[in-house]
Amino acid sequence: MKSATSFSRSGMSDWLVQRVSAVILAVYFVVIVGWLLTAGQVTYDAWHSFMTCTAMRIFSLLSLLSLAGHSWVGLWTVTTDYMTTRQMGASANFLRVITQIAMAIAIFVYVVWGAIILWGN
Repeated sequence: MKSATSFSRSGMSDWLVQRVSAVILAVYFVVIVGWLLTAGQVTYDAWHSFMTCTAMRIFSLLSLLSLAGHSWVGLWTVTTDYMTTRQMGASANFLRVITQIAMAIAIFVYVVWGAIILWGN
């Protein structure tokens, strides 16, 4: 199904966004867990210095953007698959668009808020 609310060009690009973002998120998880396991006693100062180094800030921002792309493609797919006129009646298209707009706003707020947390003072 092609829709005006799909930000990608094709199913192939959606598939690629899902896979690449999943790999980035998995590597980020492994890095965080690896640091927690090897850091010894985790204090606020140790965590702060780890998370505020430039490389980790960039990696965290990349992971945040990956999470946004991954969630958008996944939730767009779910809404277009399950919020159909066959299942919900005549109001399905309206409800799907409203749901997708709400998701887009929530993801946007999440990314902006996360960037402020990562790069703010």
